[in-house]
Amino acid sequence: MSKLLIVDDEFRIRELIKKYALYEGHEVDEAENGVVAVSKCRNNTYDLIIMDIMMPELDGFGAVEQIRKFCNTPIIMLSARGEEYDRLTGFEAGVDDYVIKPFSPKELMMRVAAVLRRSGSDQKNDKNAGFTYQGLSIDYAARVVTVDGERVRLTPREYELLYYMVNNKGIALTREQLISKVWGYDFFGDDRTLDTHIKLLRKSLGDYAKLIVTLRGVGYRFET
Repeated sequence: MSKLLIVDDEFRIRELIKKYALYEGHEVDEAENGVVAVSKCRNNTYDLIIMDIMMPELDGFGAVEQIRKFCNTPIIMLSARGEEYDRLTGFEAGVDDYVIKPFSPKELMMRVAAVLRRSGSDQKNDKNAGFTYQGLSIDYAARVVTVDGERVRLTPREYELLYYMVNNKGIALTREQLISKVWGYDFFGDDRTLDTHIKLLRKSLGDYAKLIVTLRGVGYRFET
């Protein structure tokens, strides 16, 4: 059983999500705005957060930014707006998935299940295992990435994408492979979601962004 935090200023939306989440066997907590959500996250541990964007006092983007300062809990963002700018802002803030209102509660629960599986996905168990290339270093056990000695903040999805590509170094990875391995077969988005994450990952890697090579018409390859 996973513990979810549902953050939305609309009571009926919270109740709808809560109904389906409880049916799926999850434990549920609620917050009516971003301020309450941040406070609850400081005092409780959640397995996943479902966060609306448009809320009074502190909107979803602001709440995610504050939460990411002290915890890495997976977050699914809800929004009535679907522009690329909103998706980019959400992913840059550390959001793991993005659902547009109005949404299907069943689809949302499938996305919740997929994100929970990924957040608990197996990584290398060797505590000393990692990857180093010049100034780029990845500590698999701690899930920490550093560039020239400075720790870079990656969202869980960006880390998993980098981890998968590094561990398949030199191999041409199709878009379908990357999506199925990192997002899962129950992925509901499109190729733009993958491209957005690659763009954000490259930005985080700085000079080492060139290690992620675009294969036009195919996908991507990580090479040193």
